[in-house]
Amino acid sequence: MKLLAVVDIALRALAQNKLRSGLTALGVIVGVASVITMIAISTGAREAIDAEIRSAGVNVIYVSAGSSTRGGFSSGAGGVQTLSLEDADAIRSEVPGIARFSPVARGRVQVVAGSQNWSTSIEGGNDQYLVIRSWPVAEGAPYTFRDVQIAEKVCVLGQTVATTLFPDGDAVGQVVRIRNMPFRVLGVLAPKGQTQWGQDQDDIVIAPFTTVQKKLLGITHIHQVMVSAQAPEQVEPSAVAITRLMRTRHRILNPEEDDFRVRTIEELASTRTQLASTMTGLLMSVASVSLIVGGIGIMNIMLVSVTERTREIGIRLAVGARARDILRQFLIEAVTLSLLGGLIGVGLGLFVSRSLEGLLGWPTLITTTAVGVAFSFAALVGAFFGYYPARKAARLDPIEALRYE
Repeated sequence: MKLLAVVDIALRALAQNKLRSGLTALGVIVGVASVITMIAISTGAREAIDAEIRSAGVNVIYVSAGSSTRGGFSSGAGGVQTLSLEDADAIRSEVPGIARFSPVARGRVQVVAGSQNWSTSIEGGNDQYLVIRSWPVAEGAPYTFRDVQIAEKVCVLGQTVATTLFPDGDAVGQVVRIRNMPFRVLGVLAPKGQTQWGQDQDDIVIAPFTTVQKKLLGITHIHQVMVSAQAPEQVEPSAVAITRLMRTRHRILNPEEDDFRVRTIEELASTRTQLASTMTGLLMSVASVSLIVGGIGIMNIMLVSVTERTREIGIRLAVGARARDILRQFLIEAVTLSLLGGLIGVGLGLFVSRSLEGLLGWPTLITTTAVGVAFSFAALVGAFFGYYPARKAARLDPIEALRYE
């Protein structure tokens, strides 16, 4: 019997019981839609992490103030004030493979411009800070090396701060007050958008670190040193060299007593990717269970169909149909039902993925590979769970089948 004829018979058999066929395919529909959605969320999260890495800068190493552990007591992350400008200078001069560096001082401030005010974070860096972070200035210009040397009261605004304080869009050249000190706005940064955790990177003011350190915060220490390696392959060796240098400078013999942290952007991204992969694996397991349940439903209905059509099978065998024709017919019916459910499930999965992105703001990315994997999985489920009923139908005795009422 030709394949097209078998498919035609299968479709007619399924059409005779539309409601039953639809309910049977529902498990496959839900399973495939779940697989599509989970893969879209996972892929979107990975793309968001990659975008965040690119937005954070190139080959970046962070040296931050850490915690101090003495006598069993810990001060907590950032609880020490031992990171100094001398440490930053030593890293620049003694660690090979360093392209750029910037001391960083940060805090929370209230920024006032006319009748507008906004609470935001302020970060101080040197003239290489924006280069390390790959953050261009969209309007105006960045502060200069001289501004850093003389602790000039100048700043550049993130897009969120600029649009809030200056709705008319003329922030460059204006004067804002930060802790009652006048700062001249030199430029407005290009937008970076939110991180995958929802943090607005554009809600920031950036100024010379000397100004932030001495005039705004009144401190002598710094909070972080940002370092950019010359090449990607030099990131890890440079991070190891920085760790050794800092332990020497701070006279630390036991690594567990480090009062600083050295982290690379790749390390941070790896942690987040691992978390996203774990959650995706868990959700994919749930989606796979839905597909298996759908397959069991297909097997159940096909067994019922074999019982209902026993006499029909006997007649076909009596007029010359071979056992493999019967096997193929019922197997194709199961696969067809599963593929129809898979097709609808793909459409539902695409709709749900787009809805999550539009309504909840979750990053999703749908690929043809994901669609192909989900659709192929649906076909395999139909073939696997449809084989036993088809085999049972093919092994019916023609005489007994004709006597069946």
